[in-house]
Amino acid sequence: MSNQSISADISDILQLHGISKLAILENFLQRQETSLFSGVCTGKTIAIVLHISFLCSFFVKFVWGRFAQCFVKGSEQGLSPTGPNEDMPTNTSYSSINFGFIYKATLGCCTCLLACYSLSTLWILLYGNQTQCAWHATVIVADVVHILVWSIMFIRIFTFRKTICRRIPNLLRAWLICFCIESIFTLLIDIDRAIRNWTVYNDMYMDCFTSLLSIFLLCIAIRGNTGIYTCTKELEEPLLGSNEFKYAAAKKESAYAKANLLELLTFSWLNPLLSIGIKKPLEFDDLSNIAKNDSADHVYSRFSRKIDMVKQKDPSKTPSMTKVVFLFIWKKVALNAMFAVVYACASYVGPYLINDFVSYLTKNPRSTHEGYILACTFFLAKIIETTAQRRWIFGSRQLGMRLRAALTAHIYRKGLNLSVQARQSHTSGELINYMSVDIPRIGDFTWYLNTIWMLPIQIVLAISILYNNVGLASLVGFAATLAVMMGNIPITRRQRYFQSKIMKSKDERMKVTSEILRNMKVLKLQAWDMRYAQKLEDLRKIEYNWLKKSAQLGAASLFIFSCTPAFISAITFAAAYFMGIPLTSGRVLSALATFRLLQDPIYTLPDLFSNLAQAKVSLDRVTSYLQEQELQEDAVESIPMHLTELAIEIEGGEFSWDPFAGEQTLKEINLQVKRGMRVAVCGTIGSGKSSLLSCILGEIPKTSGIVKVSGTKAYVPQSAWIQTGNIRENILFGSSFDNDKYERIVKACALNKDLELLPHGDQTEIGERGTNLSGGQKQRIQIARAVYQNADIYLMDDPFSAVDAHTGTQLFEECLTGVLRGKTLIYVTHQVEFLPSADLILVMQNGKIAQAGKYDELLKEGKSFEALVSAHNQALGAVVAVDNLSSTGMLQGSNGNHTELSDDNLDVQSNVQMRDLKILNSEKQMGNEVQQETNANHKCKYSQITQDEERETGSVSKKVYWSYLTAVYGGGLVPIILISQILFQGCQLGSNYWMAWASPPTLDMEPIISTRLLILVYVAISIGSSVFLLIRAFLLVSVGLLTSQKLFLGMLHSIFRAPMSFFDRTPAGRILNRASTDQSVLDLEISNILSWLSFSIIQLLGTVAVMSGLAWQVFVIFIPVTAFCIWYQQYFIPTSRELSRLLGIKRAPILHHFAESLSGAATVRAFDQELRFVERNLSLVDDHSRVRFHTISCTEWLAFRLNFLSNLIFAFSLVVVVSLPEDLINPSIAGLAVTYALSLNLQQAAIVWNVSNAETKMISVERILQYSDIPCEAPLAIEESRPALEWPSYGIIFLENLQVRYGRHLPFVLKSLTCTFPGRQKIGVVGRTGSGKSTLIQALFRVVEPTEGKIIIDGVDICSIGLHDLRSKLSIIPQEPAMFQGTIRENLDPLGEYTDIEIWQTLDKCQLGNLMRSREEKMGSRVTENGENWSVGQQQLVCLGRALLKRSRILVLDEATASVDTATDATIQAIIRSEFADCTVITIAHRIHTVIDSDLVLLLSEGTLLEYDSPLKLLKNKNSAFSKLIQEYSTRSGNADKFQTQFEIE
Repeated sequence: MSNQSISADISDILQLHGISKLAILENFLQRQETSLFSGVCTGKTIAIVLHISFLCSFFVKFVWGRFAQCFVKGSEQGLSPTGPNEDMPTNTSYSSINFGFIYKATLGCCTCLLACYSLSTLWILLYGNQTQCAWHATVIVADVVHILVWSIMFIRIFTFRKTICRRIPNLLRAWLICFCIESIFTLLIDIDRAIRNWTVYNDMYMDCFTSLLSIFLLCIAIRGNTGIYTCTKELEEPLLGSNEFKYAAAKKESAYAKANLLELLTFSWLNPLLSIGIKKPLEFDDLSNIAKNDSADHVYSRFSRKIDMVKQKDPSKTPSMTKVVFLFIWKKVALNAMFAVVYACASYVGPYLINDFVSYLTKNPRSTHEGYILACTFFLAKIIETTAQRRWIFGSRQLGMRLRAALTAHIYRKGLNLSVQARQSHTSGELINYMSVDIPRIGDFTWYLNTIWMLPIQIVLAISILYNNVGLASLVGFAATLAVMMGNIPITRRQRYFQSKIMKSKDERMKVTSEILRNMKVLKLQAWDMRYAQKLEDLRKIEYNWLKKSAQLGAASLFIFSCTPAFISAITFAAAYFMGIPLTSGRVLSALATFRLLQDPIYTLPDLFSNLAQAKVSLDRVTSYLQEQELQEDAVESIPMHLTELAIEIEGGEFSWDPFAGEQTLKEINLQVKRGMRVAVCGTIGSGKSSLLSCILGEIPKTSGIVKVSGTKAYVPQSAWIQTGNIRENILFGSSFDNDKYERIVKACALNKDLELLPHGDQTEIGERGTNLSGGQKQRIQIARAVYQNADIYLMDDPFSAVDAHTGTQLFEECLTGVLRGKTLIYVTHQVEFLPSADLILVMQNGKIAQAGKYDELLKEGKSFEALVSAHNQALGAVVAVDNLSSTGMLQGSNGNHTELSDDNLDVQSNVQMRDLKILNSEKQMGNEVQQETNANHKCKYSQITQDEERETGSVSKKVYWSYLTAVYGGGLVPIILISQILFQGCQLGSNYWMAWASPPTLDMEPIISTRLLILVYVAISIGSSVFLLIRAFLLVSVGLLTSQKLFLGMLHSIFRAPMSFFDRTPAGRILNRASTDQSVLDLEISNILSWLSFSIIQLLGTVAVMSGLAWQVFVIFIPVTAFCIWYQQYFIPTSRELSRLLGIKRAPILHHFAESLSGAATVRAFDQELRFVERNLSLVDDHSRVRFHTISCTEWLAFRLNFLSNLIFAFSLVVVVSLPEDLINPSIAGLAVTYALSLNLQQAAIVWNVSNAETKMISVERILQYSDIPCEAPLAIEESRPALEWPSYGIIFLENLQVRYGRHLPFVLKSLTCTFPGRQKIGVVGRTGSGKSTLIQALFRVVEPTEGKIIIDGVDICSIGLHDLRSKLSIIPQEPAMFQGTIRENLDPLGEYTDIEIWQTLDKCQLGNLMRSREEKMGSRVTENGENWSVGQQQLVCLGRALLKRSRILVLDEATASVDTATDATIQAIIRSEFADCTVITIAHRIHTVIDSDLVLLLSEGTLLEYDSPLKLLKNKNSAFSKLIQEYSTRSGNADKFQTQFEIE
């Protein structure tokens, strides 16, 4: 064939396709013109050379720097890749580091340049080279080296944060200058080409933008500063003392804070922690510290500033907490929102391209190049989607953690400063619920915040895609979506109502629980424990009913929203059918993919609205609490000491505990106390003595007058407040340790002997509320605490009430008048013997200072003071009379008859079966040396009373899961729920498969069936899936709540049946944590989490089945990737599990510290220790946040890796589908597979989240089961060994070789006691503080079981009968009075067994009748939590009233009148003598006159029987310990002149 013919053929072909020869020639000339070294390509080549040169230089300097660091260690500066001292961190400690505008702008420019070049490269790969340079390879290489260089620049500049680099390294400065020159040169070439060709090319826009950025970077390079500024410690004071710098001084620096960008994106900074967790159970010390921005101190300060900001804008209004929270979180929320929006947009790229993908698969032949481009686009979108998803989820949870810390800190601070009225309106249970329930709900809602703005974007994108596929029918779907969402508004309102009711009922339950735990000992002694357990059950039943209603409404809401996607899709397809819009498989699959993605946010709508309702209720509750009234700041005016000689001055003071009631507690108070004065306050109970001290402290609201105080204060409350910790910590109370001062104070407070006897001395740990100390020991420890503070003013409220006479004398002489000599001292006392030494005595009566003066002056005046002294003299006279009668052998017994007290008569009258006391005493003397050795051995064996919280290790036991699943109906309903779930998922898969299979791939193909039938079948299958979903939803709610209720009742009964030793060693915070936080998890979360876990697994299996059914080759990568997923999960779970356990453990100390601080708030404020306690709370919150942050991060660590692996599966599946021959695949089914694969990462992420969440939440079940299997005390009743109804009839108590100790490794508290308490006699038990008196009573009630020996009452061994049979027959008035919130009647008769007449008679007998009649509510008078609105003396009288009502044959008085005045004490003793004349009365007392008229006196010393006989016989022996005690009391109390003379000399 000739050349002419070939040319003609070519011309014909070109003409046929509309291509002229001239065009070809022009294109050829253009390509010749744009050669490699001409014009624009020359600029590209120069750029490549410059960039590669920089990369090489950076690499060389980097390697050289690392080499220098390894081998040149002796140099001061070292050889770093950036030169000496350019960015190497120094040893200087910085108090603050600020990243200025220059640094942020530099980092932003690098980010913009990196993004520009990345997008340019992506554009060229997708749409070809559209730049001025025709050499494709040159353009690609230039963009790639640009990306590499600016990636390195971004990372390098970002690391300046870690190295605190203040000067830009020279290499980077040189590069920025070169880059600016290169950018301007390239821009000039672009401008030249544009002018010559009158055409603006696309790359010119980017070159212009990069040139502007390069000029800015040039300015920064010339300046040389990075924009990072630091301040050293010397330049700033910390916000909260030394607390500001505790993060810098932490043992482990925050791994998160020093991580680089790549480690932050991939969470690789957690790798060291996970490597530890796989090897051994994690300990708290294995965790690195939290970053400063996450610390409680930092967020607390930020939150406080936001409150101040809101207050400044409108000082007249109370600051809105909603506005404060918004200002606190909005910046972080905006950043999270940006990632969330990117995620939402990227997630809809897949559905948008589904139609194109199906269209591509229907082509024959088809281009694999086009298919790979589609696959790359899918894959890139998934990468962006998953990365953005991980960032916004992590950011949201981090923000929630910060918000929790801030609110917890503010609630704690508020609790320390609440006014009395506010404190009484919020019980401890409510306050604990604020921290354990409300704050977590508010914090968790930050995660749902993103749904609020993601949902509209997702709906808009979904409607856009639907409109592109089904036209106007999409508007019908949009209307249906809006209708469903609007229909949720009434559900949300109803749910909010239910949530408020749930929280109120939970508050009430927690209030009663807290009160019960605080008074459990009293409940067991009175045999009321089961009655109060039933009360808790009733309260739980109310809460359960509200939970049930809320859960059923939630199930209905879930059913509606789960059916919504199918409902909307059916309506949309039906609308398309009626509008005549043809449906192809591509359009249908694109719509289904859109509905599947829309399904997740719609599924979360019920949770969103439910959590919104919960968060709103919780925020309202917290807001109400934070807006409560605080103590009056101006109640007490502080005067500098150099301006006045008065320590305390009150002018015209009017004070009221309830100002709104109009009744004044203190009236017409005028008082001046000079510095160094000793002031005594006395009066009858309820006269206002404690209130007077409170007005000086600023605790009681001031209605008028002026209170001035000059100097620091120390306070000793009437009811001892002891912190959990050791004895030394309680005495130091935050002060530094001074050994000489400490030893002097310990001796003055009579603690030497106690510390010698205690196994670890002053390092002995004190149980909660001082449970392992006697009342006297607690009182002396808090006196020592006050004295150690070296304050100027000391306020002591009845400091001698809980100590014996000898100890009281020692305290007064060596402490109050010794160590505190020269200090201003105001002490309240009922002991008249301590009054003569006072410089001023105040006699309180009816809230007024009835008399004021010195002892002699008041005696001359008469009136109230004379009555008090007369009562004291009468009591003293009784003691003296007995002492005098000891010489005649005559004594008036408790029954009023005169009895000759010979040895024989005593034995006959008392019918005492006693061992020879001389033998016992000789045995005691012989055993002294042996006892010393025994004590030493016990010190070695001693275990601390408060044990560390129980913590399981390893995986959550399968037994825990099994116990939960089989708790209700033996687990019979669980398979039905699973089957319903499987059938629901199967129906959904079947409906989608039906639509894909039955729809034609293209418009040109005939449909297999009619569109009408297609839609009808789809609707029918969807209805079937809805039925299965309905069954599953309501069964799940029922089973979940029934299981929760059963486990709660099991724990409740186990706790109530636990022995007192369990409560002694278990802080109430641990129990409250389980009853509140863990129980809430069971009520609201676990069943849903397990259900979603099964749902996610079934969904994933369905997706894998669809994908593998299309192309089995997917298994080639699916199997190894799945193996990697399993390996990652197994690697992750040990760490996650232990973190979850640590999380629960670290939560309890926050609650315990809060409850402890609330009970001692007055003491904390009096010592001005609020700051230290706030710091302690911040430290505990940091410990909790530290664990929580690592828990959150670990979950994201795993999710990121599994998401990446699922994306690999997805990408490989697309490549397989594209690569398969056309005749081997059905395009519609392939599209369906891709549709399901689009949500593969979401399904895997859901499984990961639900598996880890289930493991985490099951720890709550584990913790509740721990307390459901507590070793219980003896049975309440033994049917075959029940005593007679009239038992005990005589009340004879026989102790046979009784030995008692509180633990297996603890020393014996009672040692070989053998004696008999005769029936219907009065036995006094005396002894030094800590001698075992109270332990004897506990053994009698079997609160502590005898280790050896027996206690026999009327011939019945008490260990052979049930506890309730024993305790219900005994009465006790305990040492520490206990009152419950409610009314006076309820406190006297909790079981409702007595009539009003009997209760009024009892009130009259216990001296409360007139007080009750004067009140408007009478017996319905309110009792607040802990009986805080009643004085301690009045509380003790109520306890006496309980005993009078019960009228048992055996009555025990354990320091029952320690808190009442002498006159009231005498009246009470007279009542006891008359009302219990035919009863056995065992009296433990420190006031000698209380036991002097007893028939027998038992004297204990260090747990052994020292003396036991009638008072007369003991007094006959002038060398007996009892005789010496009487002599000491008489000497101290009977000679007021001697006292007064002594102190005048001093």
